[in-house]
Amino acid sequence: MTTHVKRTFKYRFYPTDAQAAELSRTFGCVRKVYNMALVARTQAWVTRQERVNYNQTSAMLTAWKKTEELAYLNEVSSVPLQQALRHLQTAFTHFFGKRAKYPRFKSRKKSRRSAEYTTSAFRFRDGELRLAKMSEPLRIAWSRPLPEGVSPSMATVSQDAAGRWFVSLLCDDPGIRHLPATDAAVGIDAGLDHLLTLSTGEKITNPRHERRDRAALAREQRRLAKKEKGSANRARARLKVAKIHARIADRRRDTLHKITTRLVRENQTIVIEDLTVRNMVKNHRLARAISDAAWSEFRSMLEYKAVWHGREVIAVDRWFPSSKLCSACGTLREAMPLNVRTWTCDCGITHDRDVNAANNLLAAGLAVTVCGADVRPQRSTPDRQSAAKQKPSRREP
Repeated sequence: MTTHVKRTFKYRFYPTDAQAAELSRTFGCVRKVYNMALVARTQAWVTRQERVNYNQTSAMLTAWKKTEELAYLNEVSSVPLQQALRHLQTAFTHFFGKRAKYPRFKSRKKSRRSAEYTTSAFRFRDGELRLAKMSEPLRIAWSRPLPEGVSPSMATVSQDAAGRWFVSLLCDDPGIRHLPATDAAVGIDAGLDHLLTLSTGEKITNPRHERRDRAALAREQRRLAKKEKGSANRARARLKVAKIHARIADRRRDTLHKITTRLVRENQTIVIEDLTVRNMVKNHRLARAISDAAWSEFRSMLEYKAVWHGREVIAVDRWFPSSKLCSACGTLREAMPLNVRTWTCDCGITHDRDVNAANNLLAAGLAVTVCGADVRPQRSTPDRQSAAKQKPSRREP
């Protein structure tokens, strides 16, 4: 079965000096327009209790371009500027829908440097991408081909903190298909000693990417701290730190892609634990290790790949006692400290803590698919049957 999936293909490219200067100007204009529109919308709400929409900010942009002090906005393509206003509109929509905080200003030093081009602002022909206001095509390193017979509908150019240039092409991918159905199911317990433990007994080693470069990162950060702010030496030292962070992130992302792709291909049902990583990193002793494990990114990859290929991902609630529950007889222990890696149940079976947790997660997830049991704490639907005894959470006000 073929699914209609829009996906981005990200490539690195190497701009000429003229292209780099043009894109840098575009990034600055995008940031300027976004911030000015945010100020205008904020003032309209504070002073007149008026909500300004995208059409009104678009009219403001036209007026700004006619002023002498903002005439430089005409030097770059108008499409990325309009796209910035659309992104601001989306941010306010999420804010008023209580799904996000109030939009923040874009910073020249901290915000992501990017510009978005729609089909009217670029031309893709014979494997060459030519952006508006540019006379030459981008020199793209085509690490993989685009789907055959498909043209991009959007191009996003960005520059990361390490100074690398990337272009992301959004297009339909007809090659995404549902995989043949299988009876295989797996429970996954995330950890730090081992990145993942499967209910099959397999343990995937935690690569600890950040630890491999920790000494080099600390050395370059010390050098950066000694440089005078605003100096060229500080800029070069900052770039060295950013390159180390980029190398760590690239290795981590590559590892997670390989693991999630394999799990989705081999299993029809994948059961994971709904971890609250945001709260877990408040433990300062484990924050660095938890961040390096990237459990949230792992779950995100797993979920969208499962949708692509017709698989199912089930997230068991965080209060489910997967480590303290005997997967053989169902006995629930009162406590299970983190230093206990193996334990023996009263029924006589000795459990590996992580494998036992993965087996319990799998059983709870299958209960959802088979009988519709609820593996979440009983909050708003107390009449539903729970798959296992769980710790109730406090009701939200």
